[in-house]
Amino acid sequence: MDIDIGFVAITAVTLACIYGTLAIGVSITWSSLGLINMSYGFTFATAGYGAWLVSEYISSLGPVVILGGILTGALVGVLVCAVAFIPIHDKPNFTVRGLIASLALSLIGTQALLYFFGPQSKTLPPLFGDWELELGEVVLTADKGGAILTSILMLTLALWWLRSSRRGLEIRAMMMNPHAASLVGIGVRRTGFYVMALTGGLAGLASVLLSQTYFVSPFSGVTPLIKGLSVALCGGLGSVGGAMIAAVMIGVNEALTADILGGQYILITQFLLIILVLIIRPRGIAGILDKQREA
Repeated sequence: MDIDIGFVAITAVTLACIYGTLAIGVSITWSSLGLINMSYGFTFATAGYGAWLVSEYISSLGPVVILGGILTGALVGVLVCAVAFIPIHDKPNFTVRGLIASLALSLIGTQALLYFFGPQSKTLPPLFGDWELELGEVVLTADKGGAILTSILMLTLALWWLRSSRRGLEIRAMMMNPHAASLVGIGVRRTGFYVMALTGGLAGLASVLLSQTYFVSPFSGVTPLIKGLSVALCGGLGSVGGAMIAAVMIGVNEALTADILGGQYILITQFLLIILVLIIRPRGIAGILDKQREA
């Protein structure tokens, strides 16, 4: 059995960066707002269309297209917050209500994308040029190298903002203990908009980076939603570090499966790995914050 170590390593790192971006957004939303955001796939697909519209009518420069996707994702996140979080967050059984509301919003939004843009897929221009970097026997292409660097930069900026800004500290306080945060005057509604804008922007970035390979379509967010939720569950909902570890595991598994068995077996091996992790650690790799939410 011949394994292309270079291909597997580069692909695993690229996927880990993109899946980690998605999973961290899912984890932050859950741990700070208690909302399982099922409209994350809709946010992902809409951000892809936002980037496509920017490339068609404003500029095809990579940074401009990426910024268009991030801003579109942030705007959709704010919309989801206004429709599926603010009106119901203080109602009984909010977790179930929020899940259903965000799922309904996702289904309606997907049909709206299908109505306005049609079923035909859209393509984005090359975001990072056409350069290649040879690292020994490994060749790092522009799309993968750009995706890795952009994901790391965006996540670093997001985590820095969470640690150093007033709004970021409010979000972290809600992630640690939402009840105590509300007692000291942190507004749930106001903070919710910041959370959803941040996580929507992360989904927008992931959408633009993945759309280089998988195109943009009304249903392009379904698989990323499943993988983002899976990685977040595997890492432990509420844990940024756990999400990153799980993203690396899923990325390595996907790259190895594609190289050894073929792409059609990726989801099978992926879910077997996640089930194995959850059997050993039912709360995920680093799922400790949900204990605090239950306290």
